[in-house]
Amino acid sequence: MLDEIVANAPWYLLVAARALALIETAPLLSTDAVPQPAKVALAAFVAFLAYPSAPFGAWNAAPFSLGFALLVAGEVLIGITLGFFLTIVFSAFSTAGQLFSLQMGFGASEVYDPLAQIENPLMGQYLNLIALLVFLTVDGFRKLFLGGFMRSLQSISAVSLAGSREGFLNLLLSGLSRLFVDSMIISMPILGTLFIVSVSMGLLSKAAPQMNLLTEGFPISITVAFALILVTMPFLIEAFARVIDGGFLAMEGFLAKAGGGI
Repeated sequence: MLDEIVANAPWYLLVAARALALIETAPLLSTDAVPQPAKVALAAFVAFLAYPSAPFGAWNAAPFSLGFALLVAGEVLIGITLGFFLTIVFSAFSTAGQLFSLQMGFGASEVYDPLAQIENPLMGQYLNLIALLVFLTVDGFRKLFLGGFMRSLQSISAVSLAGSREGFLNLLLSGLSRLFVDSMIISMPILGTLFIVSVSMGLLSKAAPQMNLLTEGFPISITVAFALILVTMPFLIEAFARVIDGGFLAMEGFLAKAGGGI
């Protein structure tokens, strides 16, 4: 097989370009914590495994011509779109942490998150770390490369990219809508409880003005929030797993539709 890849190096380059673009934008792998040589090596290895299922019939451009350069750009665009969609799905966890960080009193405690590569509130980074463990538990990397990359090679190519642009747009829009819905579902138990705590402290401050609830409110909110996170952690893990699986199912459904259900 190695001799075949060497003889068809331009077509192997197309497969590797899509794999590298997916790795550069997919959650967890796109972080700066993963060295760039490791990303390139992983892309080359994935392309080596996926080479037999590559759509050679759809690539009819002469090697290293202008048409071939457009094919490379199209393959890169497909990989970026798929990786960006999964990143949108994964952003629901940090968004959920941002929604109740302010109510906890951690709104100003932003730190650099090496996974998301943004300034993220402390609770957003905490939920991101839990999501990382859940991602590994549900075989996220296997689904990423087998259900995502391998399926995309069988379903869509750079030549058919123009005809699938509406499907790609719907995929990204559905990812954005899922982001807000999933983040609200994850954060609502904690956010709702903290809202009740805030209302209760407001009523107490009116009933007993001599109580200094301004200084006592933050410790109470933080204690209640952490106790609630501890109690609901099994349910949060199940919700994280459903969100991740739902993202992969949405992507595989799009690829199945784009490939005619093959």
